[in-house]
Amino acid sequence: MTKLWRSVLMMCALLLAAPAWSADNDYRMGTGDVLRITVYGQPDLSTEARVGESGNITFPLIGDVRMAGVTPAQGETEIAARLSKGGFINEPFVTVNVVQYRGQQVSVLGRVNRPGKHSLEKISRVTDVLALAGGIAGDGADTITLVRTRDGKPEYRDIDMIALFKPGSEASNEIVQDGDIINVARQHMFYIYGEVQRPGAFRLEQNMSVVQALSLGGGLNQRGTQRGIKILRRDDNGVMQQLDAQLSDPVKKDDVIYVKESLF
Repeated sequence: MTKLWRSVLMMCALLLAAPAWSADNDYRMGTGDVLRITVYGQPDLSTEARVGESGNITFPLIGDVRMAGVTPAQGETEIAARLSKGGFINEPFVTVNVVQYRGQQVSVLGRVNRPGKHSLEKISRVTDVLALAGGIAGDGADTITLVRTRDGKPEYRDIDMIALFKPGSEASNEIVQDGDIINVARQHMFYIYGEVQRPGAFRLEQNMSVVQALSLGGGLNQRGTQRGIKILRRDDNGVMQQLDAQLSDPVKKDDVIYVKESLF
């Protein structure tokens, strides 16, 4: 599969797999978001408000209410509590809905087609953000890293993009938050030289075996022999080792597969 076709297929998968998620209590509102707030049985209190630079909105009767950094459910609880505590309404039922998402920015770095900061206009998941960034480039890794700051400390989470599109893996496609960073590294490579049709550098796919790797190099040429396949691999100390290879052996990153010439 060429790099171009792989990039196109990955982009299509991202667009098809990313569902149109409705309001989600995990979303934390931010500056610029437009909120529709209603109080059951109190139409005069229904209002739309934009979260200001201060992170607050102004709500009738109670004044400024902090909305940046909290979920809609938490905002509902705060407004209801202040209406009740102020003696304005007994046991108010409040709903907060985000009608325009403007307060969230995430950074997408590495091997994507449009790296940089991207503003979110709706609740977005990992696949949504990658689609905004134009999809993973042809040499992008199958595993991406989501970096999120909590209490001033960065947290790192690796996400297997191939597994993400399999049934039952929807939970891995989590909601992104303001300030998140998604990094797509370059995919690991391996190398083939010797008696093969197309020696060179190739993309290392998951669970690749020697025979699969050789197929990418066009297979053995007329002078090559399966009995003369070696793998040059660095150990944990960086020392290069030469290993006898079987066709079923796994290939690791930066392996060099060498096919010897047949003596007969």
